[in-house]
This record gives sequence, structure tokens and C-alpha cells, in this order.
Amino acid sequence: MNYYDHFVIPFVVGTAFMFAVIVWKWGRWLWKLPVADKKAIVRGVFSLDTLRAIREVVYESLLHRKIFRVNPVLGYMHMSLAFGWFLLIAVGWIEASVVLGTGTPLHAHVFFRYFDTAQHTGWNPFAFIMDLLLLMVLSGVALAWFKRMRSRALGMKRTTKHVFIDRVALTALWLIFPLRLVSESFAAAIKHNGGFLTGGLGSLIAATMDSAVIETLNSLAWWLYSFALASFFVAMPFSRYMHIFTEVPLIFLRRYRLHSTAREKSFDNFQIQACSRCGICIDPCQLQNVLNINNVQSVYFLRDRRYGKLDEKVADNCLMCGLCESRCPVGIELNTLRLNSRQKSIDTPALTRYDYLQGIDRSSGNGKVGYFAGCMTLLTPTVLRSMERIFEAAGEGVWWADRDGGSCCGRPLKLSGEVNAAERIMARNKELFAKHGITTLVTSCPICLKVFREDYNLEGIEVIHHTEYILRLVHAGRLSVEATGQEFTYHDPCELGRGSGIYEEPRELIRMAGRLVEPEHNRREALCCGSSLANLVIDDSQQSKIGSAVTSELEATGAATIVTACPLCKKALARDASVRVADISQVVAENLRVAS
Repeated sequence: MNYYDHFVIPFVVGTAFMFAVIVWKWGRWLWKLPVADKKAIVRGVFSLDTLRAIREVVYESLLHRKIFRVNPVLGYMHMSLAFGWFLLIAVGWIEASVVLGTGTPLHAHVFFRYFDTAQHTGWNPFAFIMDLLLLMVLSGVALAWFKRMRSRALGMKRTTKHVFIDRVALTALWLIFPLRLVSESFAAAIKHNGGFLTGGLGSLIAATMDSAVIETLNSLAWWLYSFALASFFVAMPFSRYMHIFTEVPLIFLRRYRLHSTAREKSFDNFQIQACSRCGICIDPCQLQNVLNINNVQSVYFLRDRRYGKLDEKVADNCLMCGLCESRCPVGIELNTLRLNSRQKSIDTPALTRYDYLQGIDRSSGNGKVGYFAGCMTLLTPTVLRSMERIFEAAGEGVWWADRDGGSCCGRPLKLSGEVNAAERIMARNKELFAKHGITTLVTSCPICLKVFREDYNLEGIEVIHHTEYILRLVHAGRLSVEATGQEFTYHDPCELGRGSGIYEEPRELIRMAGRLVEPEHNRREALCCGSSLANLVIDDSQQSKIGSAVTSELEATGAATIVTACPLCKKALARDASVRVADISQVVAENLRVAS
């Protein structure tokens, strides 16, 4: 049988256009990948990572498990649209294949209720299931409508501001399923082939309208439904809804060990266009909450970069604290993308600016344990003195990399976009570590810790934060911390907590010295101190305002001492604190009891 009517033309054209654009985009991005990434894909395809990726696609692209964890209502809204539509397609395909036969054209499956001429008697399980799924999707559409009008009622203070093409696609998407309901209800009024929802509405229509009017409106409804589908499919590859198809390959590529780097590459496109612009990253942003700075959050950064309209002030105005990245349901590497976008602002990278450091070695002492203070620790001498006391009490022989001055770790340069200059400093430091034969490198600065672990590739050298090192000494019986009656609260530094996953070690040390009282925001949800080296736009007073808000929250615990494990955070919090602010090394050093 020839299942055809002129109204299918918009749908067929729109579908062909959409898939042509998607294949062209995917093909171009994959073709431009570095050879190493292509080899990683080949290795990964024939491994268990493929099965893990399939499972993740089901959990995240269809069921939206991560959004459910953040906000169950939003999770249901996204799941009902994504998984509901998927089931409508899958079950509808099965129904059409059973009734119409296999080999029928695509549009006959999509517009099955129109082309179905079979006489159905009694209860139809397919019609019931399809109506139930349509009702599920319509409930998601209703929640999406409500969210745009009353986002706070659904747990979101702010929603994303969309560009024109997003609004076109959104309007089409919102119309698709109501128009499907109308179309199938008119078809049910004529052919009596609907379920409990469309069949019920069809019976009402048949009882209240003339048959000729029903025929006319039935034809109009199917045309409108086809145009809504076509409009969405044509707009989709250029709108935020490209994430529907891009998130799937991103999950597979990520499982195959592909990641964005400090330098841009075509893999970045998979991450950028996998952003659904759900807006979940907006509310946690302290630039928004404290300073009322709009349009620089990750959702807008990704949007502007995708459309080639990224402004330096947007790229550079970010604390890169990782709060938005920890919330992102797609797991986009927001900080890395932000970082590699800054290279464009450096017209002539300072390749020789730091060459004077070559050959300079101000290190002192001997030992297999090396200590790298870092710039901020050298500017916070109480931390350095506390570490000296701890090393001495433990009887540890230490090679001091920079106690008398030395080189930066390179991360501040990298954050500003001067990647080449940063790599020259890193190479120099790496040579220095190898020259002195250390096997363990301790640092008090989480910024240094992160760059040593991620960028230096220090083979044979364990990189460890001073909280981890001190706790190791305690567990080995080389140090003992005396308990006091004091109350402490702890501030998780961004680079140490979210950046390096170190949460328990500092808390265990604090509990040895006294009672720990947690602030409202802690661990993965901890707030940034505001003095991030990553933000190249906000001034000192704005940094202080963010720090003051964080300090107020910490002081609200009633603790006598605010403890942190980052020299930069210590300085930032101490600016406005009415209670003592101390590094964890100070707390340990002051309550130290040498093991007998």
C-alpha cells in the first residue's frame, strides 16, 4: 500500500536536512581530531568502555539521572521529554511494523494514526501505551512552559536567556506534542483508532462536530504537526537542542579517554555543542549571587564561543572555582574550555620573559622529600614556618625547592592564556626536581598541587598536598596532635576540594585538634574565597566582597577559628574575618606533640 499524503513533505525534508547537517558536523570534528585521539577511539571501540558508554547514554541522555539528583522536578521534566519521546518513537515503530508491515516508509511510522486503516475492536494495548507515553511527554512540556514563567517554583532562581534560533526551536518543540494530540484525536474521531486519551477526545469531537468539518480540521492538524516537526528539525542543529545528538558521541569519546586540553582542538566542539543551556550552572555562580554580574556564566560562555561571538570579558571573567562544572549534568570540562579560549587574547606569547630563571637554583637542604612552597605560601610566612616545625618534629630530611625564593609553578601564567611561557617554566622546574632526586613532592598550595599532578608528568615522584603528608606522618606514628577544646570550621579550597578531590584528610587532622563545625556550603558545594587567580576582570574590591560573604557564612558556625588549607584562601578570608583564620599546618604545629 502507498502510505502517502502531501502533508508528509515538510517532515521528510526537515528530517533529511537535520541528519545531513549532523553528519557533516560530526564528520568534520572527528576528521580534525589529533592522531592520538583517533587512535584512542579505535582502541576504545573494541573495549568494555563501549558498553559503559551505552549504559551512561541510557542513564544520562535519556533518564537524566544527574539532574534528578540536583532537582527531582527538573529531572522528571527533562526525562519525560527525552525518554518519553524516545519511547514514543520506539513503541510507535513496533506498532506500525505490526499493523502496517515491515518496510513501510519512515513517515508512515511517524504519522501512523493517520495511515492506519485497520479496524480495531475492543481494547488496543498499543494505543493505550502510546497515549500513556504521549501524556507523559505532555506533562514534561507543561512543566517546561511553567519553568519559563515561574522558574523559582521549580527550584531555579534564574533561567537561561536564549538567542533567536533557540527561541524558534523551543517554540516548535513546545508545539509538536500538543499538535500530535490534536491530530491523533481528529484521526480517532474519524477512524476510531485512538487510545484512552486520543480516543476519548476523538469521541467528544465526533459527538460535537459535523463530519465534513472534522475532515477539514483533521487535514489541517496533520499539516501543522508536520510543519512543527520540520521547523524543529531544521532549527535544531543550530540551536541549543543540538545537544540531543551531540551528548551521545561525547559520552563515547569521553569513555575513550578524549579530553579538552590547554590548547583548542576539534574535540572541544563536542563539549560546547553538548550543552543544553539548561541553566543549572547559573544559580551557584558567586559572580551572579554576590556581584550581580550576568552573561558571563558557563552557559553564556559556551553559547558565545559556539557562535563565534566570545568576548574577552566573558572568557576572562570567571573564578574557575569549579562549582558550575560540578553541577553540569553533561559533565562538560568547563574550566578547561574556559582556559583554552584565553589563548586568543595573547597576541605574542611571552616566550622569553622568564628565561632569566634558566640555570638558577636557589634550593637548599637534602632529602628524598621535596617541599615546594609556591608564590602564595612564600607570601604567607606563617604557613612556611609551620611546615618547617612539622618537618623538624617528624625528623624529616627535606629538600627546600624555593624557601629562599624561586620559580612559580606556572599555573597563573597558564590561567591567563600564556600557555607557552607556562610550559617553559614547568620544564625548568621539572629539571630541577629531577636534578635533586626527590621521590615525594609536598606543597601547601592547592594551585601548585593541581598543576604538578596534571601538567608535569613527574614520573617517579609522588605529588602530595601538605594535609595528606601531615596525616601520613600522624598515621605512621611520627607525629601526634594534642586535642584541645576549641571549635574549628573548615573552608574547602576550590583547587583542593573540587579540583583535586581532597576532602577528608584536612577534616581528620582538624578533629584531632578539636571539634569541627561544618558551614552551610562545604565539600563539593564549598564557596570560592573570591581571590582566584583565574579571574582576570574583577578588581580587588569585588574579590573582597566575595570573600566577605564567604567569611560571614563561616563565622555563622560560631567556631573560634576558621581553618583552610590554601595560603591564598587564608589571605582572602582573613581580610574581613572577626575571628582567627589559620592554615591547617598552623593548627597542627601549634598543637604538636612529638610521639614518644
